[in-house]
Amino acid sequence: MAKIEVKKPEKKEVKRKIKPILLLQQKRTHLTIGQRAADKLSLWAGSWAFIVSFLVFLAIWMAINVYGWIKSWDPYPFILLNLVLSCLAALQAPIILMSQNRAAERDRQRAEYDYAVNRKAEREIQTIKKIITRTERKIYEMDENSSAKKKQS
Repeated sequence: MAKIEVKKPEKKEVKRKIKPILLLQQKRTHLTIGQRAADKLSLWAGSWAFIVSFLVFLAIWMAINVYGWIKSWDPYPFILLNLVLSCLAALQAPIILMSQNRAAERDRQRAEYDYAVNRKAEREIQTIKKIITRTERKIYEMDENSSAKKKQS
């Protein structure tokens, strides 16, 4: 009976497979100060803690001005507050977008790597299917030969 040998992956092959993942992780560690700041701001600005603390800040601002506990520096329509909120949104939006663009680039690279891995797995599965088909044929031929020998004797 023919023996089927299964190859173990060589160390070079394993390293070749792991290398793209390691490169993605290394790119994260080589971020500029601005990129790290954008990531941290995105984490903070997208959290419930930020939303709640900002709502508290807005409520305090309005309460102080409406009740006049101190000299009113921003009377009722809160023009200065609108200016502050507009400036905050104008600065915060592009910073968050920069962070999201970097995250999207990482996701795209991961998707490309996953696609390459899936294609390779598909080729390996096709090879395994061919090996199984050949093995089945050999087994069938061996069965045919043994049944023919039994009929002859």
